Amino acid sequence: MVLLVVFVVVVSATPAAASGEMAWPVTGSILRGFDGPDSPYSAGHRGIDIGAPVGTPILSPAPGVVSFAGKVAGSLYVSIDHANGVRSTCSWLTTVTVKKGDSVEAGRVIGTTGFGHPGSAIPHLHFGTKVDGTYVDPLSLLAGLDLSELIRLVPVA
Repeated sequence: MVLLVVFVVVVSATPAAASGEMAWPVTGSILRGFDGPDSPYSAGHRGIDIGAPVGTPILSPAPGVVSFAGKVAGSLYVSIDHANGVRSTCSWLTTVTVKKGDSVEAGRVIGTTGFGHPGSAIPHLHFGTKVDGTYVDPLSLLAGLDLSELIRLVPVA
């Protein structure tokens, strides 16, 4: 019997090395990377967009306390305060399963994904992070992805 090894690679539109300790809230391709604003009110993209089908469970990336869970301008958001001045925010959700003040452990379902930014052609989760009130690239805080579930060994006849 000969085994054929098939690798499935998640391709990112924005190459960057993840080096942190936070878990990914959903698994998917990065559709749009971080583009930090020049000032608090300048244009920019204050997070990353991770491709995910509508209704995908969103997991808390680290332990923390929910600082906000609800609507902003008609769209659902969840923000969590983590250790060391880190705050994560998940945006454009279809459901929220936590409330302000809830303690959450890493991996707890906090909601489900929606369509993403209005007008987007591909459903996604917008995931943003701040450290001490300043927006930072979430990839600097996220751990590497475990691709073991994406690799399949297929027997060859």
